[in-house]
Formats: sequence, structure tokens, C-alpha cells
Amino acid sequence: MAILDPETKIAIFIMSLEHDIGQKDFRSEYHKAVLNILHTHYYLVDRMNDLFKKYDITRQQYNVLRILRGQLPGSASVNLIRDRMLDKMSDASRIVERLRIKDYVTRDYSENDKRRVDVKITDKGLELLTMMQTEVDGFDDFVRALSEEETKQLNALLDKLRSSGSRKSTDASSEADKITTLASL
Repeated sequence: MAILDPETKIAIFIMSLEHDIGQKDFRSEYHKAVLNILHTHYYLVDRMNDLFKKYDITRQQYNVLRILRGQLPGSASVNLIRDRMLDKMSDASRIVERLRIKDYVTRDYSENDKRRVDVKITDKGLELLTMMQTEVDGFDDFVRALSEEETKQLNALLDKLRSSGSRKSTDASSEADKITTLASL
């Protein structure tokens, strides 16, 4: 769909979910919203994968490096990394090992607890993040089609969606706990 930008007198083409996936009818606006969020997610992920491929790392490895940079001058345990990762399905231990092989991180075993591993980003890892920074910052441009106020509203709405979902799963798990507790009586 094309609209005319009144300030620049340039036609702006706005893609729609209907156009992108070739579907005109949806069960409801809620169904369309879920598909639209997923479609937008994969749109961004594809572009990120293309960028990270140039640097021979994955999105998950980049995420771990960013977490570790935020821990400087200290280190982070694998559990802390796992908790802070965006992709909760990732195997943090395996990602850390791949980064270690590339000399982007170091691992040190705790003297007090042999199960604990402290991970720290190396200078080489920091250099990689610095090299990538300008291109990674370019992902912000994706949302610059929105005004700052619209972006704040989008952030608030997305936070609200995740909050309502976590409340329901918490309610469901506490219901399951109640049932289990009652069953054990």
C-alpha cells in the first residue's frame, strides 16, 4: 500500500501482513496480531542472522558477549548468563564453549565450588563487539518508522502482553501446585 508523505511529497510503501504472507482473512484481530508479532520477529531475526554471519557468530553468541560486557570488570556464572539470555531455549554452556574456542571468552572454575564456572569476555571479544556496534545500532532504524511516542506505546503494549502471559502461567502453575498439594494429603 502506498501513502504520500506530505512533508517530502514522496510515496512511502507500507507493507502489510496480508501482503507479506498472502492471507486476507484472519479469525480475529487477536489472531492477526499474534501472526503479525511472529512475522515481525522472524523479519528481524533474519536480518540479524545475516549480520552476525558476517562475523562468524550467532545471535545467541552475540547476546552472551553483550551480557559479559555488561558484567565488566567482573565475570558471570553460566547460570547468570542463562537467566539473562533473550533466547531461553539456548544451551548457555555450549555457547560459552564455542566462544571460548574463538578466544572471545575465558572460563575459570571456582575454587570453592567445582560446579561453578566464571566466564569473562576477553579483549578479542570486546574488539568484536566494537567492530559490530555501528551495524548492530542500525537495527534501531527498523523502529524509526514510528515516532518516539509510538515507540513508547509499542514498548508498553509489548510489556503488557508479556506481563499478562506470565500472570496466567503463574496462576496455572500455582493451581497445579494446589492440586498437587491437595492430592498429597
